[in-house]
Amino acid sequence: MFFTLGRYAEAEPLYQRSIATAERASGKDHPIIADGINNLAETYVKQGRYADAEPLFERSLAARERVLGPDHPHVARSLNNRAELDRLRGHDAEARPL
Repeated sequence: MFFTLGRYAEAEPLYQRSIATAERASGKDHPIIADGINNLAETYVKQGRYADAEPLFERSLAARERVLGPDHPHVARSLNNRAELDRLRGHDAEARPL
């Protein structure tokens, strides 16, 4: 809800808490963890915190590829999100192959 309302600073600790809770309950490789990590990264992007978002997008992508395989739609979403981050940073050449 906070993310949708543009209240990213309020959304951040909730995403962090949900990730930690899911990791305790399901382990670090569960797909729901990758979703939470991706959501937190998107929150950072909305705040212009690109350096904070990048490793989270990479972690989400790696987890999704490992668990779901390289051709899964969620992997495609991770690739798209990372490409968008590169585009926002002005790194169009890096974004295109993603």
